[in-house]
Amino acid sequence: MTRPEPVRQGLSRSVRLFRLFLREQTEPGLFYGSLAQDAVSQLAAYGEPAGKTVVDVGGGAGYFTGEFRARGADCYLFEPDQAELFGDGGPPEGAVLADGYWLPVRDGGADICFSSNVLEHVADPVGLIGEMIRVTRPGGLIYLSFTNWYSPWGGHEMSPWHYLGPRFAERHYRKRHGRAPKHRVGRTLYPVHIGPTLRLVRSLQGVEIVDARPRYYPRWCRAVVRIPWLREVLTWNLLLVLRRTA
Repeated sequence: MTRPEPVRQGLSRSVRLFRLFLREQTEPGLFYGSLAQDAVSQLAAYGEPAGKTVVDVGGGAGYFTGEFRARGADCYLFEPDQAELFGDGGPPEGAVLADGYWLPVRDGGADICFSSNVLEHVADPVGLIGEMIRVTRPGGLIYLSFTNWYSPWGGHEMSPWHYLGPRFAERHYRKRHGRAPKHRVGRTLYPVHIGPTLRLVRSLQGVEIVDARPRYYPRWCRAVVRIPWLREVLTWNLLLVLRRTA
């Protein structure tokens, strides 16, 4: 098997991802397929997925699972939303309709536990992170990314009006589009912040932070995550790479 090229972490990659992001609504297959390739390549810099058992938590229609399998991993998708799971012609083989709080996986059953942009959609982030730690073997990796609330895209389709508050953002979306937004703050979208999340992860036993960085930015932007307040706005999406230690 040919080893994939590592993802390039420069500014050109960030520009390419942003352009793809603008096409999410019109060409979702192109966007999510490209995002999956980028994410798995990014993870490979911390641990090659080939030959590993991967748990994909909340992976939607299976783009990430498909990419992991293409890289030689045994990947299993667990998605709680049936509409998301069947949203693109049917789920990949072996996908399971399951909640990320109660994954049907034995303790330490995964070499890698992966979650892309799920944390901001759960009411109990502690429960989700704790479950991801549980199913990861000692020495295994956890890839956890989320869109922080005060980032330019923190309100998702309601952005940037979320800066004026969730209720205003929802009213503005209804007025402009004539329908309710896909996400409802407090029901399917929850404000998640970088500082509290970092403190939470550092307080947990049995896991350590390998890296904390803006997911879509060049490597040299890593320092932004160390600056309180500023990081909450400038970091579009936070990536945490964790290692289970015990």
